[in-house]
Amino acid sequence: MFSEYSMTELTSIFAMQGFAGLLLFSVFVLMALGLAIIFGQMGVINMAHGEFMILGAYVTYLTSLFFSNYLPSLFGGYFFVAMILAFIATFTLGAFVEWAMIRHLYKRPLDTLLATWGLSLILQQTYRTVFGAREVGVTLPDWLMGSYAITDLIEVPINGIFVMVLTLFITFCVYLLMQKSKLGKQTRAVVQNRAMAGAVGINTEKVDRYTFGIGCGIAGVAGSAFTMIGSTGPTSGQLYIVDTFLVVVFGGASNLLGTVAAAFTISQAQSTMEFFLSGSSAKVLTLLTVVIILMLRPQGLFTLKIRR
Repeated sequence: MFSEYSMTELTSIFAMQGFAGLLLFSVFVLMALGLAIIFGQMGVINMAHGEFMILGAYVTYLTSLFFSNYLPSLFGGYFFVAMILAFIATFTLGAFVEWAMIRHLYKRPLDTLLATWGLSLILQQTYRTVFGAREVGVTLPDWLMGSYAITDLIEVPINGIFVMVLTLFITFCVYLLMQKSKLGKQTRAVVQNRAMAGAVGINTEKVDRYTFGIGCGIAGVAGSAFTMIGSTGPTSGQLYIVDTFLVVVFGGASNLLGTVAAAFTISQAQSTMEFFLSGSSAKVLTLLTVVIILMLRPQGLFTLKIRR
């Protein structure tokens, strides 16, 4: 497999695939952060998480059209406005879904799985009706175009660098939210002992709603970042939902550090193997490796002690 390439070519291949893996890592982290909050903190299996990501992508697409048609002089900064709008839209929809459906299904994981899977189908059909079945793409500002040439064989796209910096920033913000803010402390208290948290005056229903909304909001921001590296279609979210669940379970539910570590490991392995093997073979090998590791360590890479 490697004998066909010289050492220089292999070095360039691993470098390029490593950077491609970092782009995949960025999408995985942004998707998995929201899912880790919802699944890890609340125990809810949200099969519609990918559709919340695509809602953020469509909001970004509409924002780019609005700025292009009505505010062309400010087009260079539309993406920052789009991220805020994507978070607001997906947070609002997520909070509504928690109030209308999820809160009635707590402690019923199979019912939650089926309900959110049905929600994902409804959202897909809604996107197909409103935006059409064809994929759409955003126009990038001039400052995100082009690439940096590291060597004669290796070039790094500027939009990819921006997505990775954005991922690091959002990861840091989520860390501050969950570890330092009042909501984060209340969320961790509810996770560790819901009955005691309610006894000391924490409104557990409100915490659940905000937690679910924030998880969906982060998925919306992931959708904004996704438009930088791929086109958006009604079913695009389903391409990442299985890998995202794999990241969360492999990293250890309820642990953000484990989520980041698992996303990096899986994305790099998958990206590198896809160059030398077919995409499906790379996914199969990645899945088998993760399954074997989970058989030896069922709690994942990192664990959080929870009082039951």
